[in-house]
Amino acid sequence: MHKRLRAGVFAALLLAAVTMLAVAAAQSATSKVTSIAIAAPEKGNDYGWNQQGVDSAKRAAKALGIGNVEVADGIGYENVEPVLRQLASKKPGLIIAQASGFNTIAPRVAEQFKVPVLVYDNPKATKKGLVGDIETTSQQGAYLAGILAGKLTKTGIIGVVISAADTNWYKQTGGYVAGARSVNPDVQVKFAQIGQAAYADAAGGKRVTQSVIAAGADIIFGMGDGSSFGMLQAVQTAKKSYKVWFIDVIGDKSKIDKKGVLLSSVIWDFTKVFKQAIFDINAGKFGTHGYNLGVNNGIYLLKTKHIPADVWALTEAARKGIAAGNVKIPHTPDKKSVDKLLK
Repeated sequence: MHKRLRAGVFAALLLAAVTMLAVAAAQSATSKVTSIAIAAPEKGNDYGWNQQGVDSAKRAAKALGIGNVEVADGIGYENVEPVLRQLASKKPGLIIAQASGFNTIAPRVAEQFKVPVLVYDNPKATKKGLVGDIETTSQQGAYLAGILAGKLTKTGIIGVVISAADTNWYKQTGGYVAGARSVNPDVQVKFAQIGQAAYADAAGGKRVTQSVIAAGADIIFGMGDGSSFGMLQAVQTAKKSYKVWFIDVIGDKSKIDKKGVLLSSVIWDFTKVFKQAIFDINAGKFGTHGYNLGVNNGIYLLKTKHIPADVWALTEAARKGIAAGNVKIPHTPDKKSVDKLLK
């Protein structure tokens, strides 16, 4: 009897100890990082790259009980270092440098102020405790968008309009073409680029998209930050006997789609990546490995009412296949590889 009682007491004490350790572990997950900051080149209400970054930072902070998120948006690319230095001087637990154009300046600031920074597309800058790098397999989401286009085109011609000589835009072009061809081998693709760095060129986006529509494309996959508003406008004002659709990237423009032409968007949600970076800082592992954004942790296709159920089922099956490593997608990081694929 006494032995059973002692055993019961011991079990209860053991359970209490385990519970206390679990609570302590959960609390320690955010005990080191108590504030974060994010620097973005354009305004955080652009329904695209900048807004997704800012919103994801806020979601990650809220999920981890971090109450202070400082946002420095609309800072451009010309005078970035003073802004980053000002943020770093406040000693946040993490600075997110939300632009690949910041990926050489931000590591210098991290080194000087001893503040962890998260950059994009610069794996060589990775340094334990100071610099973490995010890469993307953006072609995965674009492959799903290509399935939509390949199945739903009425003219048999789909379009791609990109704003700049951007690695992610080229990678997504390759994924989009491959996805479309996987369900429609005879589909034709019209590809156009606005400029070398015409990210914010809305007028150029409209003009170039109009030319692609004039060539017969009835579904446009547009990639371009601010220029995408011009692309969307070109689709909205297209005067054709058939419906012309727009597929966007990174953000969700549903709220401003007054003409009902937004077929979908390849959404990039950075929340999980940002959370993992914060966990790594707390665990002393930040800067010991890179981060990748893909269909497993943040890239997904926006489901709209315009997508038929059977076509959506195809994209879902493909998404699962990609996540399992069963779908091969070409890697096209530059225009040369895109041109080769299109030929």
